[in-house]
Amino acid sequence: MRDFVDLLIHGETVVTMNGDREQISNGAIAVNGGRIVAVTTLADATERFEPTATLGGPGTAVIPGLINAHQHLTGDRLLRSTIPDNLGLNEALMQWALPSHAAHTGDLDELSATLSLIEGATNGVTYTVEAGTVAHPARVLAAFVAVGVGGTLGSWGWDVGDGPHTGTVNEVLERQKASLDLATDHPSVDGWVTLVGHDLMTDELVAAASELALARNTRLTFHISPSTGDAEAYLARTGRRPLEHLAALGVLGSHLLIAHAVHIDDSEVRVILDHDVAVASCPWAYLRLGQGITQSFRHQQLIRGGGRLALGCDSENAGDSIDILLAARLFAGLVKDSTGDPTLYTAKQALALATIDGARALGMEHEIGSLEVGKRADVVVVDTTGPTWTPRPHDPVIGLIWASDGRSVRDVVASGRIVVRDGMCTGIDLASLAAEAQEVHSQLVSRCGAHTRNE
Repeated sequence: MRDFVDLLIHGETVVTMNGDREQISNGAIAVNGGRIVAVTTLADATERFEPTATLGGPGTAVIPGLINAHQHLTGDRLLRSTIPDNLGLNEALMQWALPSHAAHTGDLDELSATLSLIEGATNGVTYTVEAGTVAHPARVLAAFVAVGVGGTLGSWGWDVGDGPHTGTVNEVLERQKASLDLATDHPSVDGWVTLVGHDLMTDELVAAASELALARNTRLTFHISPSTGDAEAYLARTGRRPLEHLAALGVLGSHLLIAHAVHIDDSEVRVILDHDVAVASCPWAYLRLGQGITQSFRHQQLIRGGGRLALGCDSENAGDSIDILLAARLFAGLVKDSTGDPTLYTAKQALALATIDGARALGMEHEIGSLEVGKRADVVVVDTTGPTWTPRPHDPVIGLIWASDGRSVRDVVASGRIVVRDGMCTGIDLASLAAEAQEVHSQLVSRCGAHTRNE
């Protein structure tokens, strides 16, 4: 007698990303109660299971859900690809980004986060590390729940300068605790302590934030050194480079995911490796913003040293496209080109960075990142019948990284729930949000950027 299961996913090739990087021809994933209960051949699955629903079929490859380790879900989305790309970073922030954040109501934060998560989901992203919402974490949580994908939730904290919601250390920590509490009852969303970082946090704040993350058995994330500015600021204030100073404060450890760490030196590479700090690399953002990734590509050294890295897409006026497969392709190309060695960094390694290695960077390799029994059922079905896949490559992973992107994603399952079917989000009608998003976009352009040039 066959066992009843919620879902059976069939792939012409199942790319498990397990420890052996096993690929199963004519394979199947059985899902029940939001978890993977079998990874096997279709013939075996057909004998063993009676599914309520099925996905996949001939002409598909099945891969684990993709991980986006650094994404701004609020603020930039409603100005997507609109901030002029001939502005300096300070101009872009002061004339566009910060006024946009200040203008966001709770409704707009939820709309922004919903649109971003829909785009990520339709490109195969099932887990997103949010870079921090300025004002309305509960509304971002509502977007996660509506779209049906997993991720982290946090309030953007800073206690230096005069940005939105700058506060004292105690005020920032109270906001952090409130965000952590919000996520308690949502098994797919994890509360993280989330600071702005850079030179916008006092030593007292970052030390207290690290202690809070450890006390609550969660993680801490913030930005550091996407450009040379942070090193200059820390050297002037402390006499040490940023990561050397943070190490001296005792805040570094495996509980920390830092975004960027592009402009670091050899000593900081060693600090990251010695303290098991994870790094989210957002390669498209560094190119889009001219931040010098081709001049200081230290992330390859971190990988060679056994460091924990993941990929992110950043904001929609930096990385713009929320497509982790495109980020994986670029990252692999940067490794090859920066070393002049085409034998380095294969497509399989790039896909690992977007899946199981990304999960390891988040401390979640026991839950997500590979197709293995007992793990959360985060599964992506890729259509391999289109022109991008004709003729189909012998190894679908090479085709997936070097020839394809998120547009080949057909179906997506997150925690056992079908959240994308035939390329469309199942929980939310994108078309119903389009008119509202366009109207808000026009209002924000008038408010934030009408006075700037765009030549």
